[in-house]
Amino acid sequence: MEEEQPRVSVVVPTRDRPDFLQRCLAALERQTLAVEVVVVEDVEGRGPARARNEGVRRASGEVICFTDDDCAPAAGWAEALTAPVLAGEAEAASGPVSMGKGATAADRAWEAIVNYLQVSAGEPGTASPGFAVTANLAVRRSLLERVPFDESFPAAAGEDRDWGERASHEGVELRYVAAAPVTHQSGMSAHGFLRQQYRYGQGAARYRSAGSDRPLGSVGFYIGLLRAGFAAGPTPGMLVGAAQFATIAGVIRESAKMRLYDDFSRTR
Repeated sequence: MEEEQPRVSVVVPTRDRPDFLQRCLAALERQTLAVEVVVVEDVEGRGPARARNEGVRRASGEVICFTDDDCAPAAGWAEALTAPVLAGEAEAASGPVSMGKGATAADRAWEAIVNYLQVSAGEPGTASPGFAVTANLAVRRSLLERVPFDESFPAAAGEDRDWGERASHEGVELRYVAAAPVTHQSGMSAHGFLRQQYRYGQGAARYRSAGSDRPLGSVGFYIGLLRAGFAAGPTPGMLVGAAQFATIAGVIRESAKMRLYDDFSRTR
């Protein structure tokens, strides 16, 4: 008698971070639910969107979970996160992402931004409708076949916002599962955080260019974001504020690059 295949697969994109990946895989081995683990090494540097799509193609589960190589899901993560999807109550579900021990001010600023985007994903005036953090996400395979990740995003910046927004246009309501936490590797410096936010700005420019109906967030959205940052402490709050300027710089730079590319393409 053949062994029954797990109904759940976990896709982990990775690139040149073996120590982080080992920690992630150890956490996945402790899951209370039998899962198939698919690791996709982004050897060509084509970005996590392409790696996730490749992982979906290789996976056999009817529900696909996603996490990152620098994350450690809790032991009951897969079971709790996939429960509403397997039960037919939702097509996709997401859970909280928190920082581990020794979190820096930059780590807490990042955590405040991600959690705020998740909480406000369905509210009017949000800059990221349907936002799905791909470090902690479960999706029914049929939805991923209808709405794959956009592989034109070359880095880990904006591809999750893009997927969540397109899924929301398909009528998908992301179920939030508080009992399915993932711990993110801590130790980010302020400089690294702002460089990351600059890349997010570059991704945001691509996100806006991919859909003309994607407006900026409301003033209230950004005020709420700053409040979330300062709720984590004075320094995280200031970093969240500084992150907005870094993001704007990334948007300006990437928008200029895309305009130059378009102009060059038209003159060929």
